[in-house]
Amino acid sequence: MTGSSSLLRDVELAFIRIHILHHAAEHAVYGLWMREELAEHGYNVAVGTLYPILHGLEAEGYLTSEERREGGRRRRYYAATAQGRALLAEVLGRLGELADETLPPREPGR
Repeated sequence: MTGSSSLLRDVELAFIRIHILHHAAEHAVYGLWMREELAEHGYNVAVGTLYPILHGLEAEGYLTSEERREGGRRRRYYAATAQGRALLAEVLGRLGELADETLPPREPGR
């Protein structure tokens, strides 16, 4: 993660959680895949940060997980629960409202 501000870190961690919920609502995800996906968006998330977030979202009831075997290796896949989907919808609504209020209008096609 970038920046030294404690507020920036809090916001980045919130964005990471939202990103995880978004993808877990689309399809089941596993840690390495999620880490690579986050990296594509500029989030350099350490394993020691990512897995506690996944476990925390599961403990709070926003994700559920199951272990799968693939080619002799075990992976834990995470999927959004109904509660996780509801939270995601609420957060995205609030984020949209904030964006409408604070960001300049987008040009068509951008």
